[in-house]
Amino acid sequence: LKEYFENDIKKNDQEYLYYEMELPLIKILADMQIHGVYVDKEELTKFGEGLKKQIVELTEIIYEEAGEEFNIKSPKQIGSILFDKLNLTRGKKNHRGYSTSIDVLKKLVDAHPIVNHIIEYRALTKINSTYVDGLLAVINPDTGRIHSSFNQTVTATGRISSTEPNLQNIPVRTELGRELRRMFVAGDEGKILVDADYSQIELRVLASISGDENMCDAFNEGDDIHRRTASQVFGVPLSDVTPAMRSRAKAVNFGIVYGIGAYSLAQDLKISRKEADNYIKGYLDHYPKVDLYMKEVVEKAREDGYVSTLYNRRRYMSELRASNKITQAFGERVARNAPIQGTAADIIKIAMVNVYKRLKSEGLKSKLVLQVHDELIVEAEKSELEMVERIVKEEMQNAVSLKVPLPVDLNSGRSWYDTK
Repeated sequence: LKEYFENDIKKNDQEYLYYEMELPLIKILADMQIHGVYVDKEELTKFGEGLKKQIVELTEIIYEEAGEEFNIKSPKQIGSILFDKLNLTRGKKNHRGYSTSIDVLKKLVDAHPIVNHIIEYRALTKINSTYVDGLLAVINPDTGRIHSSFNQTVTATGRISSTEPNLQNIPVRTELGRELRRMFVAGDEGKILVDADYSQIELRVLASISGDENMCDAFNEGDDIHRRTASQVFGVPLSDVTPAMRSRAKAVNFGIVYGIGAYSLAQDLKISRKEADNYIKGYLDHYPKVDLYMKEVVEKAREDGYVSTLYNRRRYMSELRASNKITQAFGERVARNAPIQGTAADIIKIAMVNVYKRLKSEGLKSKLVLQVHDELIVEAEKSELEMVERIVKEEMQNAVSLKVPLPVDLNSGRSWYDTK
């Protein structure tokens, strides 16, 4: 098998990918799993108690608004209260009853106060059961740490994933979700967490892979890419770009990376499909080489049967040969996105290998403890802090040579929350 695969690796020009990236990473991930990340069990328990109190209060409010007690965890009973009893605008009905998905509820928030309270109840109960109870159950009683499993070969894009528990899935979009990060702390008073995060890595990879001059210039000149995109798409000077314009341009920027269509963008931005279509066309007019890349990568994937990252990691594309049009459309989105997301995954892996080697070679006691998408977290000895910050920044910024800079946002603090 070794000889067979060795030939394939050589033929596919994947020697660097395998020998310099993936193989060294095995030891690093094992080291991270064994060391684990420290969690303040007392604070997490207190946080959970606070959540439970809020859930009880919210339950009483919902009962009062409904005029009766019912099982708030039951979509069927929620549907009956909202649509039969309170006569709110009905969504689609299926064999289980009315849909009460988050999308349905969001459309009804102005119709009755109970809707917002149900959304809030769901968020609180999810955080409490999945994260508070879930994390408390896996804290090692001997080390006080969580020893998650990091997987190299699970995702199709090459990203590292985390299971038992999934530490990459801790919510960051809500304040309550972010509060969970307060529970992840440096092991003792002599230590501090250093958090380093790539800034807009996927957009920078897109600029580099497509070679689009306008996008590369924006990054090379240190512009705010979302403001610059807004200025070009809406045809206004940079100084006249409003926060709303920037927000819409940001959605288009990241949407393009994920192969988004006008329909999805319209839903995300709550605008008409025609308006969303105009945004995408305006974007591609101003970044013509991005448009060209998006077309060429799909055609090449159809010919070759796969797409590749800058480091020749392959994602095979059977979807493009499917007879089903929906499957084909999904394949096209994946073909556009996989080289970008996969290259970003490769870059963070190279950075991990280089950071780990530098910490070892310079005889430091500080340890790499966590990797979350484009972010690395080191548990540093306070006496080594300055050195660790320098090493992490240098190795992440110089992990790869792109046509645009690869800046890193770096912060340190007692808890993961404090580093943001």
